Amino acid sequence: MATAVFFHAHPDDESLSTGGTMLLASRAGHRVVLVCATDGSQGETPGLAGSEAPTSEELAAIRAAELAAAADLLGVHRLVMLGYRDSGMRGDPANDDPDCFWQADVDEAAGGLAAILAEEQADLVTCYDANGTYGHPDHVMVHRVGVRAAELAGVGLVYEATLHRDHFRASMKELMRLAAEAGFDLSGDQDQAEFEAELDEGSIGVDGALVTHHIDVRTTLDRKRAAFRAHASQIPSDSFMVALPEGAFELAFGTEWFIRRGHLAADPVATDLFAALEQPSGPLAAS
Repeated sequence: MATAVFFHAHPDDESLSTGGTMLLASRAGHRVVLVCATDGSQGETPGLAGSEAPTSEELAAIRAAELAAAADLLGVHRLVMLGYRDSGMRGDPANDDPDCFWQADVDEAAGGLAAILAEEQADLVTCYDANGTYGHPDHVMVHRVGVRAAELAGVGLVYEATLHRDHFRASMKELMRLAAEAGFDLSGDQDQAEFEAELDEGSIGVDGALVTHHIDVRTTLDRKRAAFRAHASQIPSDSFMVALPEGAFELAFGTEWFIRRGHLAADPVATDLFAALEQPSGPLAAS
């Protein structure tokens, strides 16, 4: 059995982009280690609407507890906080906080992660694609730090979690139809409209031709949705992400996508992150 380290930016990112893959790995007997770069203290709190807004320190504590609950649901064997402050969204004043992840020295941060990789004798590590999936400063840093840490620790198998832009562009109408049939109208949701605009302009996800691994996580969706709900400060109970009917939820979250760093997508695409550990390395692509 192998050890996989999943590196994420904030509490809730693990559930949204790799939650199903982590649980599948755990169920298969692999050791799953989750490393979270920041405390999430700059997150919005739609799930706490109507109550007094927490301080950044209070929110960090809330999100740490939520992360622990989600990690338990997703079969995580070890959870590590890397210790940086949340940098906030791009352009936020929090970007200038000297203690935030965005301001961290890449080699220093990578050294901390590399120590975990070495301690765990990691066989593979995941980070994000070069744009951090959607350009968030902390997500971009997860890519930079994750790639560098793998180099320092000598971990040759690196996957970049991403979003398959073509899948979502092609399935958006069907997703809205399935939701509407269940009485859930996405057409007026501002976040949904912004998401579609980002897909159209290419600022979120990657072209499908770049994706090397499609992981079918449909058998984990009950736990994955529960993990979403565990992050209640960020994902309120009426959010479309947890309120979608089963068919729409499966369409939106039933597959998780990765780019194997240094490799080209194959036809058919790969469906198991761990299979590469048993196979000789393929031809390298320009990265």
